Amino acid sequence: MNTRRLTKKEMRIFAVGQLGWSILGGIINTWLVTFYLPTTSSVEAGAKFYIPTGLIILGVLTVLGLITFICRIFDAVTDPWIASLSDRSKNPKGRRIPFMRRAAIPFAVITVLVFCAPIETISTINIIWILVFLILFYLFMTMYCTPYNALISEFGKTQEDRMYISTAISLTFFFGTLIAYLPFVLAGPLQALVGYGWSYRIWFIVLAIFALICMLIPTFKLNEKDFVDAKPSESNAFKSLGATFKNREFLKFAGSDIAYWIGLTLFQTGLPFFVKVSMQLDEFYTTVFLGAMTILSACFYPFVSKMVKKHGKKKLVIIGFLGLALAYLITALIGVIPLPGVVFGVLIVVIAAFPMALLGIIPQSIVADVAEEDSILTGEKREGMFFAARTFAMKLGQSIAMLAFTSLAVLGTTQDLTSNDLTASPTGLRIVAIVAIAFCVLGAVILSFYNEKKVMKTIADEHKAEGLEE
Repeated sequence: MNTRRLTKKEMRIFAVGQLGWSILGGIINTWLVTFYLPTTSSVEAGAKFYIPTGLIILGVLTVLGLITFICRIFDAVTDPWIASLSDRSKNPKGRRIPFMRRAAIPFAVITVLVFCAPIETISTINIIWILVFLILFYLFMTMYCTPYNALISEFGKTQEDRMYISTAISLTFFFGTLIAYLPFVLAGPLQALVGYGWSYRIWFIVLAIFALICMLIPTFKLNEKDFVDAKPSESNAFKSLGATFKNREFLKFAGSDIAYWIGLTLFQTGLPFFVKVSMQLDEFYTTVFLGAMTILSACFYPFVSKMVKKHGKKKLVIIGFLGLALAYLITALIGVIPLPGVVFGVLIVVIAAFPMALLGIIPQSIVADVAEEDSILTGEKREGMFFAARTFAMKLGQSIAMLAFTSLAVLGTTQDLTSNDLTASPTGLRIVAIVAIAFCVLGAVILSFYNEKKVMKTIADEHKAEGLEE
């Protein structure tokens, strides 16, 4: 069967799916801790405590941290399972898009239900509710994201296509994350009418509907079989997973990627707290700063592909790690250097924008490179498993970050650390920023061992043999 390359318009249609799932992921990453670990000012505005917030698990963990840890154990099974089902699928409509289409609706609905704990006070029922729906959230996230990400390698038939797709989905990822912050601006006017909790839930519903439409657009507008004619993998889940983690270059990337997601999520989760507690600004500035960072970062996007051709991907990602660490250093200095909170916010935005552009675009392309090299060397197309492993690295990093944030952010408070209504402190947030710096530096160190020259030479030789030189 003859297949063709995607047009630029079709690549942009594909990227709309990322806009959808990044909104849902952004809602969880931003609001899970913000909603269930409210600040003092939020409590004064009417926020309720649905679960205990103190360090009551072995004296070092919160209930919310334990919930995210349990979800990771569940993910350790479902990520390779879904990836294997996708890689082995013989569906006449394709190996990936049918999974995405089935997952989209429950993915959107369950995102909202995570925030609908039924008891309006601290309760065990609420703990069970959050645990169950968060597990389901990650299950359907995997069902959509793993096949979606596998298509990056399959749709990106050349390095030019791959970088264009990576750039487009990076842009939609950051705008999706920004959209997830909009309730900070929009919920206030509703609070007098429907109360604090529902002022946010209503906007979660609106955003989830919009995200659902975005996720479904590529599944109906793109016919996978027009672009991909891949032979289904014959390996079972555990055999395929084992083969994936035997790839040394992927192991190096995955280690650095986990560090990246820990550092990034500590910042994204902590941003509302840095603004309200450390900078002592209105939560409105949370959206302002993230919006400015997203727009400024997008201005660098046209230059990233050109820089990759000149400098390679590995070197630029390491620069991205170190640049992000510098932005976190500025965050750690809030309250130490006598500057207004707005000044710190502007400095963070300006310093973080370029690293965010590098780290938003290039890592996805590296995974696609490693997956393609592996298929050349082994003769087996297992893109789904490689991107499942990357999805797992993302969710593992995000969960470690949430676990760490909920435990670290309350350090230095004058309250009893086992109190059920514990809130974040400036000292704890400074510790969070320092930990984020450490993980960014760690990510740079691990990636320095990645053998980019070997991977790219294998791909280049294969493309030359097939007449696909760019």
